[in-house]
Amino acid sequence: MSLENTATTPTLSRRFCVAPMMDLTDRHCRYFLRQLSQHALLYTEMVTTGALLHGDTERFLRYHADEHPLAIQLGGSNPADLAACAKLAEAAGYAEVNLNVGCPSDRVQNNMIGACLMAHPQLVADCVKAMRDAVQTPVTVKHRIGINGRESYAELCDFVGSIADAGCETFIAHARIAILEGLSPKENREIPPLKYDLVYQLKRDFPALEIIINGGIKTLAECQAHLQHCDGVMLGREAYHNAYLLAEVDAALFDAQHPAPTREQALRALRPYLEQHLAEGGALHHVTRHVLGLAQGFPGARQFRQLLSTNVHKAADPLGLFDQACALLEGR
Repeated sequence: MSLENTATTPTLSRRFCVAPMMDLTDRHCRYFLRQLSQHALLYTEMVTTGALLHGDTERFLRYHADEHPLAIQLGGSNPADLAACAKLAEAAGYAEVNLNVGCPSDRVQNNMIGACLMAHPQLVADCVKAMRDAVQTPVTVKHRIGINGRESYAELCDFVGSIADAGCETFIAHARIAILEGLSPKENREIPPLKYDLVYQLKRDFPALEIIINGGIKTLAECQAHLQHCDGVMLGREAYHNAYLLAEVDAALFDAQHPAPTREQALRALRPYLEQHLAEGGALHHVTRHVLGLAQGFPGARQFRQLLSTNVHKAADPLGLFDQACALLEGR
């Protein structure tokens, strides 16, 4: 399997994580985010067990060594299939295997994937135990604080306790319930109210577990506040659409001494990667669609976004166009 994953995996910390996001956190996005933060834990998009076992396995597992520390998120509910996929992920060098018990979309519900599994804690426990028995790599669970019809804190504790008994030590809790009928995935990220206090309480009641908080977090100041109560924070859309906030993560949350890259430096660092991607037959927009959030609030920002979102599709000289975009970030 020709994966670009030969480097030694750095020490894993979940103090700051970037959430798995479908159609967003692909390998190109992750490589870009790594130019901004050396310490953030990055997650793949959710990969279903069926896709990994019966589809293009190499494509789904592929990543660049520089993406580490890197976790893979799996979607599934068959313990044997999840164990087989965990073995593939471990062989490929991923630092963590995460089970999706939070996605509320109808499509994944129909395949018994995601948030609907919160109604079946014993099944989730069986899945976790099967993966834990199959690999040495840490197995974690990302979940909601509940689903409609199963919203009480006692039920949340029953869920977490059952899976902890199966050997899971790390829980990533999205601080909203999921409403499984009538709301889109986007609405499920916005409409159910955030209840951070329940995640804080979970940490108090299960002090031996690692509890990572997720949902609606937008600033590093908010991250620092949450870290007074939880072991780590996970950001989703904000980390994607306002990616430059990752440039401050290493100093603010990990006490790193290296200087933060400028926007220009982070973008220019992509050029060798782009050259290789183009040489392999890829298109520039596969990568540059992920960097548009670098341009916010300064003269030339609109032109930058236009270059890399519209003009990129008709460029005779893709790297020349990329260099033009870099010049617009000069000194920023």
